[in-house]
Amino acid sequence: MSDIKLEFVGKQVKDMYGAYVGKVIGLVTDIDGSIESVGVDCGSIGLKQLLYEQLLVQGDYVIFIPKWRMEAQKLLRQKSLTIKRVKALENLVEENDLMKDDAEVLHLIYEKRLVDLENNEQDVINALNSRLQELDSQSTTIKTIIFDAKLQYRSNDIGEDTYQQINTNSIELLDRIKLEKDEITSFLSRITQPYEAPTVEFEETKIESQEIIDEVSEAEPISEDIINNEKQESATSEDVQNDETESNWLNEVLTRDTA
Repeated sequence: MSDIKLEFVGKQVKDMYGAYVGKVIGLVTDIDGSIESVGVDCGSIGLKQLLYEQLLVQGDYVIFIPKWRMEAQKLLRQKSLTIKRVKALENLVEENDLMKDDAEVLHLIYEKRLVDLENNEQDVINALNSRLQELDSQSTTIKTIIFDAKLQYRSNDIGEDTYQQINTNSIELLDRIKLEKDEITSFLSRITQPYEAPTVEFEETKIESQEIIDEVSEAEPISEDIINNEKQESATSEDVQNDETESNWLNEVLTRDTA
């Protein structure tokens, strides 16, 4: 068994907000040996198979990353990278007006990509808002439990120790929900941030523009390679800060839970 597989088996799984998910009991691998999913014993809920790409080993725990977060993060990276390219083209044209004709072709490529990202953007926004509604519903239920426990305590149906235990556990759950809601709100704010229109005016004719876009579509594999390379380059600067922030946050959650 490889070192990667040994990192998973037998470890406790928690989500990014500190909630216990279950225990890893095994892995499902592809024919080439790569991990496809991880089997997690979730107690009375049963066995769940979590995608490998949504899991991260953090010390003694395996951290489960929600799908909405991965999709939102991916969208932000692609959007940020494309906007950087558009601005770089504008700077090149401002420095050398003779490059305007050549830059126009690339500008159309990235403008088309921004349009595609805007179409995907609404799906991500809908997913984030849907999750916010689920969390609001959970918060309402938890507050009802707290209020009912208080009534039971005041009417001497339950003792003080039981009431304090219900109150403590409920507040911890509300805190985790607040963490997730705050992060979703942050993603929504970043995603919906308006994109500045280009300062350099590129000449457009409907026929020529459509022809260029058609050529771009045919040459998609080349432009996709460029994008993939740019993702790797941007990861060393932009993702390092995100990873450090998330690592500190995860360590804080784990430390709090084990304290």
